[in-house]
Amino acid sequence: MDMRNVVRVLTGIAVPVLAAGVITAGSPGFGAYTVKSGDTLSHIATRYGTSVKTLVALNKLPGNGNAIYAGEVLKLPGAPKAKAKPQTAAKPGAAKAPARRSQLGRVTYVVKPGDTISKIAKRFKCSQANLLAANKLKASDRIFAGKTLQVPVKLKAKPPAKKKTKNNTFAGRTYADHIVAQADRNRATLKKRNLPTRAQMRTMIRNTAKKYGVDPELALAISWQESGWKQRVVSPANAIGAMQVIPSTGRFSSGIVGRDLDLLKPQDNVIAGVVLLDRLTGAAKLDIAVAGYYQGLGGVRRNGMYPDTKVYVKNVLRLKAAFEKGWDPLK
Repeated sequence: MDMRNVVRVLTGIAVPVLAAGVITAGSPGFGAYTVKSGDTLSHIATRYGTSVKTLVALNKLPGNGNAIYAGEVLKLPGAPKAKAKPQTAAKPGAAKAPARRSQLGRVTYVVKPGDTISKIAKRFKCSQANLLAANKLKASDRIFAGKTLQVPVKLKAKPPAKKKTKNNTFAGRTYADHIVAQADRNRATLKKRNLPTRAQMRTMIRNTAKKYGVDPELALAISWQESGWKQRVVSPANAIGAMQVIPSTGRFSSGIVGRDLDLLKPQDNVIAGVVLLDRLTGAAKLDIAVAGYYQGLGGVRRNGMYPDTKVYVKNVLRLKAAFEKGWDPLK
């Protein structure tokens, strides 16, 4: 989150979920997708060339499909795979496809005293027959010191050059290389750490919200929407942890609490997000405050809510209401 007038970098437009994502075989005419961490319905639709509306209708999702959950399997529209044509027996006399042969090259070798054809062949891991043929020699021919031979050797195939890909785009925004690089470093750091479970993060968020006078269900809804209560999540925008806080927002919250907050530490991360929520809810009514957490309060006041911000606000308020009724997404 960017604190220029409490401006926040966009992070997504639907409820993040927690599960491994895989493509599996589905019913005839469809594929199936198991939702993974950080997925949104719009991302899935874009990835598989369809629309949110189609996915909502196909999977009979409630509302406009704002909430998708851990391990949920979604149908994907698509044509069924064509049946493989049965192989026919080769006609008598039909030529078989030639077997692939390793590429051979040649190196020049000057015979040394004591060398023999068999020794040279063994040294270069080639057959004596190939060595003789390459030099138009017979098995009975003698070789002598100083004679130049062409030795056939296998050429090592060059591995295909790896394409460098940069995942700089997230939720429709493209971020500078140095921001993405820092996000990668933070993600690598968190990967090595022993972090709280989601249940432990939920307790931490609730307790911290109460301490700072913030509605616990609102804090839980924001964090579930942002990361699914996972401290290990880091976006390409370098939004870190359970509350998805970017460094500039961390510095803003640090100034309020009177000490430096380390966003990689779960408790500090939660404090940073909760302190921001406290300021936002104190400055605007609830829906505008939630939009400010996503779009930035200054941006909302200048430009109104963007379409994806409206979806975000609807998601968060829906989650908040569900938590108030006792809903537990971890069960």
